[in-house]
Amino acid sequence: MAPRIAIAHDYLTQRGGAERVVLSLAKAFPEAEIHTLFYEPEQTYPEFREMQIRTSGLNRIGAFRRDPRITLPLLATASSRMKIDADVVIASSSGWAHAFPTTGRKLVYCHSPARWLYLPDDYLGEAGPLDPKRIALKALTPFLTRWDQRAARTADQYLANSSVVRERIRRVYGVDAPTLFPPFSPAVAEGEQEPIGELEGWAGADGTEGGHYLVVSRLQPYKHVDAVIEAFAEMPDRRLLVIGRGPEKQRLLDMAPANVLLVEGLSDAQMRWAYKHAMALVAASHEDFGLTPLEAGAHGVPTIALRAGGYLDTVQDGVNGSFFDSPEPTAIRSAIERHAQAAHLDSHAIRMNGEKFSEEHFHAELRANIDDVGRSTTP
Repeated sequence: MAPRIAIAHDYLTQRGGAERVVLSLAKAFPEAEIHTLFYEPEQTYPEFREMQIRTSGLNRIGAFRRDPRITLPLLATASSRMKIDADVVIASSSGWAHAFPTTGRKLVYCHSPARWLYLPDDYLGEAGPLDPKRIALKALTPFLTRWDQRAARTADQYLANSSVVRERIRRVYGVDAPTLFPPFSPAVAEGEQEPIGELEGWAGADGTEGGHYLVVSRLQPYKHVDAVIEAFAEMPDRRLLVIGRGPEKQRLLDMAPANVLLVEGLSDAQMRWAYKHAMALVAASHEDFGLTPLEAGAHGVPTIALRAGGYLDTVQDGVNGSFFDSPEPTAIRSAIERHAQAAHLDSHAIRMNGEKFSEEHFHAELRANIDDVGRSTTP
């Protein structure tokens, strides 16, 4: 008999790369239930509406669903109560789902060990020493670290989503986790395109002029969107379109000059238009895996990226993009100016770079790992 598979994920309350991984897991195992602490249909991908999703008791509180970060002191206990009855659980985890108890085996697909424990400055951004978030996290860190280390030891197999995460898992947990890159389908470039209404008067009279630089990112401190905006403040003849939502939104709106526009809640057709008509994607964050360069590349659009983290896996200098060495406005501005003066990269080569990250390869490797985990149960 085939093993009963279940899928676990921290929470389904946003649209991002980790949530796309869950969609791909569900595609590979369509009978699997999805277990998550929170599910807010209006804030994540609509495909989840057709799936079997089980949530924690905390999900009944609307404020928690809308912003799970405010529940940090409660999540260790809630995660420890998310018992799953399955032969194999695939836990897509950035800090919580790896702790969900199960009656069977557990395969953890790790996007990163918890940032709030092991990369607190990235997580907190510019929060000062007296900021309530920093004070609360400092008080909780000893307990959460012990809890997290115990949770990691419940896994039968760890997989890392990138080279940098593999090293982080080794450092934090002492586990050598094989790397399995997240799935990507060039088909994201297929389908209709729809101009973005908010661009009217900003990108030509009807908003369809194109030629913008593009940031696609959650508006979190560690994403360094502010540094990109500051760089464009010094280049008033170039336009920057920022697509994303998050707690930094109002601060970024307040600092954005006239040549920078922030939008959110776009349809897939509008996202395709934004990518297709961009000069280049600008990626300045310390990413665990660099997914957005692959999305841009599916449209033949290059990426100007920070030479760090997951972008080292998905950006090849001179093939599908170029790098800058620090997330500072001066370095970003210089990289954009070099890109504008350089010869155009071949759009076909840019598209071909994404083929090594195919969903077919991801599913095949995942099934092989599940088979290995299953065989380990045999006496």
